[in-house]
Amino acid sequence: MNILITGGTVFVSRFCAKYFVAKGHNVFVLNRNSREQETGVTLIECDRNDCDALKKAFSALKIDAIIDVTAYTADDVEKLCSAVKNSPKYILISSSAVYPETSPQPFAESTPVGANKIWGDYCTNKIAAEKTAFRYFPDSYILRPPYLYGQMNNLYREAFVFECAEKGLPFYLPDSGDMKLHFFHIENLCQIIEIILEKEPSEHILNVGNASSITVKEWVELCYSVVNDAALRFYNVDTALHGQRSFFPFHDYQYELDVTKMLGLLDEKKLIDMKAGVAQSYDWYKNNRGGVNTKPYLKYIEENLK
Repeated sequence: MNILITGGTVFVSRFCAKYFVAKGHNVFVLNRNSREQETGVTLIECDRNDCDALKKAFSALKIDAIIDVTAYTADDVEKLCSAVKNSPKYILISSSAVYPETSPQPFAESTPVGANKIWGDYCTNKIAAEKTAFRYFPDSYILRPPYLYGQMNNLYREAFVFECAEKGLPFYLPDSGDMKLHFFHIENLCQIIEIILEKEPSEHILNVGNASSITVKEWVELCYSVVNDAALRFYNVDTALHGQRSFFPFHDYQYELDVTKMLGLLDEKKLIDMKAGVAQSYDWYKNNRGGVNTKPYLKYIEENLK
């Protein structure tokens, strides 16, 4: 297939590009060529907000499928989709942030979408992007992942815990550490995209994620276990006194997805065990430290919590 992936140089979009090149597809990536490109892709050097450039780029190009990773607003989707001449399979990587934090959990695909005070404009923009996708391509597929992790993760999440473990530091845990988060490995995301491209399932909106959530304490223990298990000791931090995002890489927001429909397509046995997935993430991190966008969590800990 001729597959267009928006982005192609950072985390989700780059891993997708690498994955589908390895599967033998012709992979085109749409970006401004400001970063190194993945091996084996064909670059379409263009800003996705430049309508004229997009139309020119697609004028002589037949695309069989679009994996839209970098659409955050309705405008992003509209400019891209209006430039495409044919009717490709369109997959939008949306977000589980589209569910209101006040709705019953686990969130199912049938849960009405709406404003979420934790995610603010990111939530409402993603909802608008989904609606625009269906307006242009009624057979679009919408994927709503939780927190993604794995190789190429440029976000300072597991990398932060790895750094603490490497330095032999204790870990400062928000409150009791019992807050649950939902994760999904980047390779499993690519596998469900592949299934959609091959089988065109009847379900067009899918929550995607691991079969169950995990507490933040368990997540930290997994990260330490692949680096320096002996160094782990916890200090509990009262988040009423110290804002959680000052010292910890996730919002003070527990949520879980119902992924039953996804598991009807992707065999649960293929879900990557989290310890194995975290180990893969660490193997990548060891050789790509400069590719992670760090934040001053350790500085805050040093100045306020020790």
